[in-house]
Amino acid sequence: MDEAAALRQVVRKIRELCQLIASPSLDRPHRINPRQMPTLSLSLLFILEFNNPLEYDFCGLLMKDKSGTKMVEVLESPPCKRQRKGNPAKAISSISSDIMDQQIWKNFPEDLFEAVIARLPTESFFRFRTVCRKWNSLLSSTTFSHQIAEVPQLHPWFYAVTHENIAKGVMYNPARRKWHHISIPFLPTKTVFLPVASAGGLICFLDLAHKNFYVSNPLTGSFKELPPRSYQVWSRVAVGMILNGKTAGNGYKIMWLGCNGDHEIYDSIHNSWTHCAGFPPTIKLPFSLNFRSQTVSIGSTIYFMHTEPSGILAYDVAIGVWKQFLIPSPPHLTDHTLAEYEGQILLVGLVTKNAANCVYVWEMQKMTLLWKEVDRMPNIWCLELYGKHVRMTCLGNHGLLMLSLRSKRMNRLVICNLATKEWQRVPECLHPHGKKRQTIACGTALHPFPTALA
Repeated sequence: MDEAAALRQVVRKIRELCQLIASPSLDRPHRINPRQMPTLSLSLLFILEFNNPLEYDFCGLLMKDKSGTKMVEVLESPPCKRQRKGNPAKAISSISSDIMDQQIWKNFPEDLFEAVIARLPTESFFRFRTVCRKWNSLLSSTTFSHQIAEVPQLHPWFYAVTHENIAKGVMYNPARRKWHHISIPFLPTKTVFLPVASAGGLICFLDLAHKNFYVSNPLTGSFKELPPRSYQVWSRVAVGMILNGKTAGNGYKIMWLGCNGDHEIYDSIHNSWTHCAGFPPTIKLPFSLNFRSQTVSIGSTIYFMHTEPSGILAYDVAIGVWKQFLIPSPPHLTDHTLAEYEGQILLVGLVTKNAANCVYVWEMQKMTLLWKEVDRMPNIWCLELYGKHVRMTCLGNHGLLMLSLRSKRMNRLVICNLATKEWQRVPECLHPHGKKRQTIACGTALHPFPTALA
């Protein structure tokens, strides 16, 4: 049988397998011998993956085998029992033994394997890393990193710390509507670290004393402690993070700004802090920075929000120029934060008037320097907040916002899709070892990037 005929037979077998497992009875992938997995068709992996509703949680743990190679152990909760039709495991075994001739598949182009794997959901990628050392080594592959960079990133994930477990983080995947409990083992355990900025799949952490900065990829555990700054600032600071290129592999910059105008920029390429351009005389100091209002990066510019007077500071990292936009805040605004969508600066805020509470989204008008309302929370949800002393925390950016609305007896998690203007409730974040609810303290949005190195 020639290669073309063999491939046709593979396609036919896969179609038969699709019909066999098309029903929702396949609640999770079957266990497959790792020695056979590299020879299975990637189409078959897609069949197993997208018929899996991912109703179980997992946590990727970095491990090392005897040779020193890092592997990922996948921890899964027990699956729900369901009535099955047929036996997909036998079909898989039949295909792997009868059709997957290694003489044919060993010549399959390697770049096609990487292109397909790069388009798998993030959870699937970490499960498939356990197949073999070759697939596990994709994290350090330059070509695979380029493949991932070419895949459009539709929605960010959200990383947060909670009031109940501030020493560890949680991540929410809006596409799967699933919470994951993340542990970064390299962070000191006796100090509280807050996520203050993110870019390219990396998160910048700052301790409560404002002394030390850390950068980490929470998916892989890649970790780096930044060198000491030129001078210490004990007041509140706002932090921004920006990429030098398309991915973190080209380097990144981190900028902190204090209320009295002190500021520095960290360059990952040179691994050092430098003092950037001073403020022009038109910008009066000091000003009040909103620590909870996250920064926004558009192109090479980082935007900081301040009050007294109300407005936005912008610093262009590429040319070293400061700009200021004095924009009056909307009336009755309490908690608020900056966001970005398609290159536009947005303001997300909680408006409290008398006993009524509602969340609004405004867009900055560059011509008039005013905020224009573009969306608001549905009225029926605003009624649920009526008469309550509500506080809001916003984690979102990049077209998707996660809002934490809490009062003494209420805890609501809501997602706002700026593209479709849809509002959706988020499942409660529960403690991993019980059913206790956790409330979001602070966090940031990031696009998961498995190959990003701190």
